[in-house]
Amino acid sequence: MPQVTEHGGGVWSLRVPIPDNPLGHTLVHVLDTDRGPVLVDTGWDDPASWDELTGGLDALGLSVREVHGVVITHHHPDHHGLSGRVREESGAWIAMHAADTDIVRRTREAEPGTWLDYLARKLATVGAPEDHLAPLRAARASGRMRTLPGLRSALPDREIVPGELLDLAGRRLRAIWTPGHTPGHVCLHLEEEHPSQLPGHGRLFSGDHLLPGITPHIGLYEDPDDATVTDPLGDYLDSLERIGRLGVAEVLPAHQHAFTDAASRVRELLDHHEERLTGLLGLLAAPLTPWQLAERMEWNRPWEQIPHGSRNIAVSEAEAHLRRLVKLGRAEAVPGTEPVEYVAV
Repeated sequence: MPQVTEHGGGVWSLRVPIPDNPLGHTLVHVLDTDRGPVLVDTGWDDPASWDELTGGLDALGLSVREVHGVVITHHHPDHHGLSGRVREESGAWIAMHAADTDIVRRTREAEPGTWLDYLARKLATVGAPEDHLAPLRAARASGRMRTLPGLRSALPDREIVPGELLDLAGRRLRAIWTPGHTPGHVCLHLEEEHPSQLPGHGRLFSGDHLLPGITPHIGLYEDPDDATVTDPLGDYLDSLERIGRLGVAEVLPAHQHAFTDAASRVRELLDHHEERLTGLLGLLAAPLTPWQLAERMEWNRPWEQIPHGSRNIAVSEAEAHLRRLVKLGRAEAVPGTEPVEYVAV
């Protein structure tokens, strides 16, 4: 039986499973409009996920063929994966922020091995050992890249412009650009009175930006063709403060469950990252490569138990924290080191 939750005021959420992932599911939100249902995110591109999405719509007395539009909070495959199939079935438009649309386009146009070449080069630069690089080179030689998710994600039809109301008949849904988790992540502010009269200013579809019990991954914005030195963690913290000032009555995130008191959760996350940055400065009392820093950071399990692919994500997160410390003048690269080492200042 599909798992559907009614949030009132013409808003529902559907639990769409993510195969083989500890997160379990994506909460796809359905928003009733005068032109038909609009989805906020769509879930992972998998037959079981498709069955849950369409079954959930059926349980609401809707058909996927009636979907008028799809608004994507960010390009990750557990959010954008089924968008193309929804569009094929319904003729719906798909909207996404331009920065994430660029990633979708780049991924679609890249040769399958380009990403693996870039990743192997980058990991070597940050100090990854040879036994970590060898499987990447083997995958490059075998052509296994063709099976990874996201290579053929749907290109959006519309651009989500920050600050603007989306073109949804009879609803007031305003886009708020919240980069950090991805360069083009957006939250969506439903500027309407809460159906249960909860105090505050409307409701927020927060995607992965603001979650009730977990912290989203903040890693580097990966673009093999762009040498710009970005600061994703700085972007994320700035975006969090912006969301905290909205004073929304309720948050409808893409994972876990709906919650109130967004401002307190924002404060918890800001404090968490400040504590983490301070802890990393302690680790950087002696020079470390980003890989060595990642090995010493606190994760949800010991480093030895972290799978190969997840170590790449962990190192990217270590690099994002290093970027922030360097930008704040609290750490610096050690001249002449290769792989590059960083030290607290």
